Amino acid sequence: KFAMVAPDVQIDDGKGTILISSEEGETEANNHRKLSDFGIRNGTRLQADDFLQDYTLLINVLHSEDLEKDVEFEVVGDTPEKVGPKPSEPTSKNITNGSDDGAQPSTSTG
Repeated sequence: KFAMVAPDVQIDDGKGTILISSEEGETEANNHRKLSDFGIRNGTRLQADDFLQDYTLLINVLHSEDLEKDVEFEVVGDTPEKVGPKPSEPTSKNITNGSDDGAQPSTSTG
């Protein structure tokens, strides 16, 4: 749903419990477990990071009994318009001496 390539997902509770790791095999044992096995309930926050895309997402888990038949979850709220690497910042400085340390050419006439 979020177009992540290699996500790391952890419970945002200050303990750093990792649910999904981008490191192969690191969290394979979690694949068969339910969110409730980790104490995730209505109102729990998850943090998903995709370092390959420099992309972080905070997920608020909301429990609902009103989902359509055969629907396990629904994404609501703001989703990113464009997923991918952040564009590089344009450089507005003119560097004439090969350094960006702010040094200016001398203006003395002496």
